[in-house]
Amino acid sequence: MNSNKLIEKILTARVYDVANETPLEQAKSLSKRCKNQILFKREDLQPVFSFKLRGAFNCMFQLSDAAKAKGVVAASAGNHAQGVAISGQKLGIKTTIVMPKITPEIKVKGVESFGGNAVLIGNNFDDAYAHAMQLADKEGMTFIHPFDNLDVIAGQGTIGMELLRQHPDPIDYIFVAVGGGGLISGIASYIKYLSPETKIIGVEHEEAPSMYQAFKQNKRVLLESIGTFADGAAVRQTGKTPFKIAQKVVDEMILVSTDETCAAIKDVFEDTRTMLEPAGALATAGLKKYLAQHGIKNKQVISITSGANINFDRLRHVAERAELGEKREAILAVTIPEKPNSFKTFCEAIGDRAITEFNYRYADSSKAQVFTGIKISEGDKEKDKIILNLSNKGYEVLDLSDNEVAKVHLRFMVGGHASGVKDEVLYRFRFPERPGALLHFLESMGGNWNISLFHYRNHGSDFGRVLTGIQVPPEERPQFCQFLQELGYEHWEETDNPAYQSFLR
Repeated sequence: MNSNKLIEKILTARVYDVANETPLEQAKSLSKRCKNQILFKREDLQPVFSFKLRGAFNCMFQLSDAAKAKGVVAASAGNHAQGVAISGQKLGIKTTIVMPKITPEIKVKGVESFGGNAVLIGNNFDDAYAHAMQLADKEGMTFIHPFDNLDVIAGQGTIGMELLRQHPDPIDYIFVAVGGGGLISGIASYIKYLSPETKIIGVEHEEAPSMYQAFKQNKRVLLESIGTFADGAAVRQTGKTPFKIAQKVVDEMILVSTDETCAAIKDVFEDTRTMLEPAGALATAGLKKYLAQHGIKNKQVISITSGANINFDRLRHVAERAELGEKREAILAVTIPEKPNSFKTFCEAIGDRAITEFNYRYADSSKAQVFTGIKISEGDKEKDKIILNLSNKGYEVLDLSDNEVAKVHLRFMVGGHASGVKDEVLYRFRFPERPGALLHFLESMGGNWNISLFHYRNHGSDFGRVLTGIQVPPEERPQFCQFLQELGYEHWEETDNPAYQSFLR
């Protein structure tokens, strides 16, 4: 569309009936650490703790009286749902929000508290979306899209309008989380119109890179699967309209990991005492990564803190991964001799550094495997120095700091080597976090193979992370692979994973 038309829509957008003009706050601690002037645009302070109500209200306000009378429907498992519900309450429009059955109760109650009718259907967003479209067609309701709608984009674009008013001096970089693309296309359109020299950087989680891949391939891409850690920005395909706009006004897309996102949540908490949801912290994670990679200093940099609807039971997982994301912890597997004073000698080799974790189990009379976490302050440089020092003293060292099995499962498991277990293969699964998921797994497998290891931890997300060992004779591997294909759960074989070979094989 014509860019002037979108700017006009942003300037005339109706959002402040429900939304606040959120503050632009200096991140003092992060600014000092990153050697730049960093500010947070605090969209997490909105009444629904997310920017989403801006676009939802502006879109619903534009509806005809006839459309308003028939009501609206939306599909969402999170912040868009609450934005539509509160907008409907303010405008007197009946709202129906279709949500997956796995939606946390706190979000369902949030929708209901604003008068929305929460309908729980299916086990994922696609199921909810399909049902919402059926309702729209059957009952004549208007479907309110979370991002692929110009009025929604214009509503989100009012954030850009506020930014230039609140920061009249030149802005060097603005970092924005990207899911479907509505937020970044709205903000970037307004910023680039008045401040073309400002760089707009989009940030996605590496397990849901829909806009990143679209930029890379110069076309919209439908991802086969996505991770849901940053569930508020986990979209299989970026929006058609946002992508067209973003191609013109977004300078770059970057990806961040779970550890980097958790570290950013901690950074924002230390500066604001607010706990962002993973999607709400993506921009800050991207900001830190980008500034470090490019050696950028003494610039004016803004991060959009876009949401704070985090489930309490996810905080444990965030805290566990934040130290790794900040490169403040190293996880090592070290082989030490099984003899008196070997632990003492090993600790002396580490020096006076704090030990965050120390796990050991007797294996044989000659050597022992130690799983240890070591607190560090200088990132990979210090970690490499520790590993070199240990190696020079004759220790066999394996760096597990980036090993997903070690970080998610192994460090929380008890047990050790199982020398009597034959033909064991190790698999990591994502189980749908819903009743019956484990039973479905066991029923599908039947009595064909024995489970020799099983570990699961709930992380308060849409998927449970499972690690399991199964005894499968070599001649039965084709049959086992067929079982995995029919099961339909995401899975990765980890039989050759060095963490497994060292501690559990």
